[in-house]
Amino acid sequence: MITPVAFGLPQGPEILIIFLVFLLLFGASRLPGLARALGKSLGEFRKAKQELDREIERAAEESESKESLPGTQAQGSTPSSSSSPSASKSENA
Repeated sequence: MITPVAFGLPQGPEILIIFLVFLLLFGASRLPGLARALGKSLGEFRKAKQELDREIERAAEESESKESLPGTQAQGSTPSSSSSPSASKSENA
């Protein structure tokens, strides 16, 4: 029986070959610096992803709370959008 070719993450010998290619391309002295930079980049990516998830959850909670409260004001008629001269001056500046 023929087994299908599975494409996925590299395993065993493939990882060793990839490591050897990196070693040849970049040299042994630069690999730790590259690994450190990759780790920092992944950490920043995770932080940004978590921050985005929190913002999405907060926005969803705010929209749910606005929908659940009866008698809420329309978005265009907020008290801060009054036509006082001092408010229009600060908006134009």
